[in-house]
Amino acid sequence: PNERVAFKQHLELSKEKKTRWVHLPIIEKLKKIAKKRGLWNLFLTKSPHHNFDQGLTNVEYAVLCEIMGRVPWLAPEVFNCSAPDTGNMEVLAMYGTKDQQDKWLTPLMNGDIRSAFGMTEPRVASSDATNIETTITPTEDGYVINGHKWWTSGAMDPRCSVMIVMGKTDPRGMSSEGKKKKKKNAQMHRQQSMILVPMNAKGVKVKRALTVFGYDDAPHGHAEIVLQNVKVPKSNMLLGEGRGFEIAQGRLGPGRIHHCMRLIGMAERALEMMVNRVQLRTTFGKPIAKHGGIIQDIALSRLEIDQCRLLTMQAAEMIDRVGNRLARQHVAMIKVAAPNMALRVVDRAIQSYGGMGVCQDTVLAYMWACCRTLRLADGPDEVHMRTIAKLEMRMQRAKL
Repeated sequence: PNERVAFKQHLELSKEKKTRWVHLPIIEKLKKIAKKRGLWNLFLTKSPHHNFDQGLTNVEYAVLCEIMGRVPWLAPEVFNCSAPDTGNMEVLAMYGTKDQQDKWLTPLMNGDIRSAFGMTEPRVASSDATNIETTITPTEDGYVINGHKWWTSGAMDPRCSVMIVMGKTDPRGMSSEGKKKKKKNAQMHRQQSMILVPMNAKGVKVKRALTVFGYDDAPHGHAEIVLQNVKVPKSNMLLGEGRGFEIAQGRLGPGRIHHCMRLIGMAERALEMMVNRVQLRTTFGKPIAKHGGIIQDIALSRLEIDQCRLLTMQAAEMIDRVGNRLARQHVAMIKVAAPNMALRVVDRAIQSYGGMGVCQDTVLAYMWACCRTLRLADGPDEVHMRTIAKLEMRMQRAKL
């Protein structure tokens, strides 16, 4: 019921304020209830790297995240578990200074502000982060940032106050805070840094909102942003110059399996819709559910959802037990498996709905767009496949 209220409020407020980027009262109402009941910041699982955890393991959070995934455009924010805020809060909790945490982490954890993450760039293949061209140039009293970002999720939200930007502080890979690495690969991975950029800083220009298969994802949104001579103090640097990749590896583990967990919830909802639909409609003298093709679609969907859930839970358990680094192969596997599984299940549900499945009268078309996008947004399948294969070959060689 609250999903319908949210859609109605967004439609009415958009007309009233003449913008799609509006904040919904229903979300604030539900946030207060969730916070009062202690269902808040659940994504901050137990970690040796910070003291902000809410007492849950990744396995325990996985179950809750799947439930939120049934309404991914509303439920995560209600519990202050929305991307990219979750990943940004993890970064600040693990790597932020006390001042950075007081200024940005505390209001994010309170749900008072939103944040964005600026990594992807239109001019380069950003799935290889060494290609990033944004420059973070040191000056006497701070840094000057110049670059062009897009798919900066969260930046369209009127409450977005800060953006974590990835860029190059040293194109040669020779950080001012560390010695030059001997190996070329090591040099390349010391070029990048992450820095905090206030959204109201002079020189930050939001060029436009980007659509995802025609959807603008309002009121959250994804922005194309130009950073032109943006000046920030030295205290805004995260962890230190040349340590962007180190931060990224810490951010990408738990943060990215959250998407996989939510995709399973999305697929479950799509399967429920398909099953209900085919039992209510008849073709050629009998319910659609009695036709062989649909029976196979339902059976395959159940098989694939449960298989993917087990793989996701295994990855979550490994992160809890041995940490992100040693769980890399399992995390990469679910990043490939989950969006592809959800995409197939949602596609079958759309097929069962016919014309209604591809229009705005159900959530299925938007679900399909979300699932398809996550085959790219969480890193392209090809990159994860490369990781899986490399680690597998390494393990097999070790047995020789």
